[in-house]
Amino acid sequence: MTDSSAEINGPFEFITFEPCSRNLEPIFVEEDFAVYEKPSGLLIHPQNRYTPYSLVDEIKYRFGKDANIVHRIDQETSGLVLAARNKVAERTLKIMFQERNVQKEYLALVHGHFQASTTVDIPLTRLGDESAVVRMLVKADPSGKPSQTSLCPIRYFKELDATLIRAIPYTGRQHQIRVHLFHMKHPIVGDPIYGQSSEQIVKYLDRLLLEDERIRLTGANRLLLHADFLRFSYKNQDFIIQSKRDFAAEAIAAHYAVCGTLA
Repeated sequence: MTDSSAEINGPFEFITFEPCSRNLEPIFVEEDFAVYEKPSGLLIHPQNRYTPYSLVDEIKYRFGKDANIVHRIDQETSGLVLAARNKVAERTLKIMFQERNVQKEYLALVHGHFQASTTVDIPLTRLGDESAVVRMLVKADPSGKPSQTSLCPIRYFKELDATLIRAIPYTGRQHQIRVHLFHMKHPIVGDPIYGQSSEQIVKYLDRLLLEDERIRLTGANRLLLHADFLRFSYKNQDFIIQSKRDFAAEAIAAHYAVCGTLA
């Protein structure tokens, strides 16, 4: 193994990150932070040095190299993402998320008639590598980490057999809302993992699941989950930031089109 403190002689190359912009503007800007509306499908961070574009590109392009994301949402989840504009703010805001001092709310369109508000208090754990066939990332398990989500139905669409709900996660586990809704037998419309067969999950993860097949299986060509609301206090000032997108209308329209029942 190479000694990391050893001297290196001869020519060598530096690889630097050069952010690019596709004109995605923040919806809210303060001295120390900004909020973006991330579209579904956009990565938060680059997966590797060959990733052509991610939300980090926009943040560093606009605010400089010290700006950075302070929390994550899934690639297919759309909605609000908070970014720090400097290193000091990044540390402060990340601690706020870790200590659950930021209230987040999501909207989702789920399969079936979700009839009553409830709080799901089910521990979650990552699956190990022992199941190469299933390959689901997270599951409900009594030995897992405490995980709690409040779920409230907003409107049931009988012709779609789908319900628009509001979800408030009180803990921050990976895929928490998705797994809790799947456990409640109301998977999110468009979810290619939770609620699907092992065969379809593997095809999706291997990027072999065709869009038409995904739409037929899940009801949409994307995960219909949206980060809709942020509330927090920063430097003795309260901030309430609401998504500017009409996700409910977009989700219903997308699912109507798939079901062929546009009215």
